[in-house]
Amino acid sequence: MSAKSIAELLIVPDEILCEIHEEGDACDVIVRMDDGTVYTALFATIPYIHRQLSLTWMVTESIPETPPVRYAVLDTPHIIVDDLELKFIEDSIDNMVAQDVFESLFTRVTEDDADSKRAVISRGHTTQEIARAVIEEVLVIIDN
Repeated sequence: MSAKSIAELLIVPDEILCEIHEEGDACDVIVRMDDGTVYTALFATIPYIHRQLSLTWMVTESIPETPPVRYAVLDTPHIIVDDLELKFIEDSIDNMVAQDVFESLFTRVTEDDADSKRAVISRGHTTQEIARAVIEEVLVIIDN
């Protein structure tokens, strides 16, 4: 394999955007790679997990005939970190890329087929239009 073909296989983050949640214990992270591919994941702290456990307790406590239980079901990719500082998030992403686990931990939000003109949502992928709208119109960037 030539050096050029190896370099073409590497994924390199071009831009990392973060929107911290109101509670301050988690943030949505969008990563745009140098090839234009966009990925997303939720970075959460231990207090976020504890909050989810407490919320579940409150919900299950209000259901008659059931015992209250603390549990958390994480339906989207969650990356648990000590701190939500942007530098720490960037370093974590760099490590995931270097360990070749990034693509298994983040959800790809751009279409697999770049030639596709139809906006289709399938298998956890959203369209480029939705990702672009989130990046350009919704996302509030944290700056540390």
